Amino acid sequence: MNILLDLSFDGSGFCGFQVQNNGLSVCQALQDGMEALFGFRPPVKGCSRTDAGVHALHYALNFHADTRIPMEKLPLALNQKLPPAIRVNSARQVPEDFHARYSAHAKTYHYHIWNSPVDSPFSAGYHHRLPGPLDEAAMQAAADRFVGTHDFMSLCSAGCEVAQRGSTVRTITDCTVTRNGCQVTVSVTADGYLYNMVRILAGTLVLAGQHKLRPEDIPAILESRDRGQAGPTLPAQGLFLARVDYPEQL
Repeated sequence: MNILLDLSFDGSGFCGFQVQNNGLSVCQALQDGMEALFGFRPPVKGCSRTDAGVHALHYALNFHADTRIPMEKLPLALNQKLPPAIRVNSARQVPEDFHARYSAHAKTYHYHIWNSPVDSPFSAGYHHRLPGPLDEAAMQAAADRFVGTHDFMSLCSAGCEVAQRGSTVRTITDCTVTRNGCQVTVSVTADGYLYNMVRILAGTLVLAGQHKLRPEDIPAILESRDRGQAGPTLPAQGLFLARVDYPEQL
């Protein structure tokens, strides 16, 4: 059967989701647990490639397995074989042609900024701290300019394979900036993303919040297709994959 898992993971100790030669990945740790539980190592199809240090509130993946473990008990059984930094929230059977990446029609990321001269002792590994004042109204005005279908080459780090061989046009359907005390959260929903796109977008919004660029500058930045015109790539630790959306029938 084709099984869809919903995961949460703390990416601090991993080199990203996808299996790599330079360190332990979330996928490798997950497949180690699957092998211990099932007795074999199923191939896994993830919804996204997350960078080293990036976290997930809800990460979707699917795999095929012949198992008698009921779907409602599979998360508990698998979690016993996984490190504490990875947890399976739910499992369910999906159609044979379901693919966690290609069946998704949107993904939402959150970027957390701690806007205070004093860091938090409880969540320092899950945000990027900026001590100076941020004007979240200016950030939101800039965020509004990113909504729509655009060429996001300016928000793509060098070495992006997609940019080298395919289209860099994506559609952002929602981009918001909210503040809760010291925490400023940038939320982005899109049909797809380029390499480091959300971290660069958040860095660009920070420049708007620091009044180092105007919200009206965003269209020209996008039209330039020049990475040097956009803001910095903010650290991975502040980025969370928050949600993956699939068609209602799934």
